[in-house]
Amino acid sequence: MIRLATLDDLREIVSIYNEAVERRFATADLHAVTIEQRISWFHDHDPSLFPIYIFDSDGSVRGWCSLSPYRPGRAALIGTAEISYYVRDDSQRQGIGSALVQHAIEEAPRLGKRILFGILLERNEASIRLMDKCGFELWGRLPDVAAFEGELVSHLYYGRKV
Repeated sequence: MIRLATLDDLREIVSIYNEAVERRFATADLHAVTIEQRISWFHDHDPSLFPIYIFDSDGSVRGWCSLSPYRPGRAALIGTAEISYYVRDDSQRQGIGSALVQHAIEEAPRLGKRILFGILLERNEASIRLMDKCGFELWGRLPDVAAFEGELVSHLYYGRKV
């Protein structure tokens, strides 16, 4: 079941995110984050504009997806949102990421969003496949902007109109 996140979900949201940090190339963070570090991030996601969605299975968070502002404070860009999504390591390849992204796409017009885009590391092949599957297209590439222990990795911008 997909639902809006509550503050009670933050511990599991952070845990899932930190799995991605450990895995490398699923996020540009190099160090685990804490719940305390993510509280303001959580509160910055007004559910009526920039929600965080949870994939809940039997009372356990299996994955999450957020819509975040693009260049906050610039009124002409309020209809554009960055989409991010993470799935627990033990729940990957079960359609959870696809379900979360599709849900965000379906909800976007109700939220006043007309453009969604994801920023991916070029080594994140699973996310590239997911973006392609969900109708996103490669809109841009920033070469070698991320460094992982000396390895330079490009950022890919995948976008779609909704």
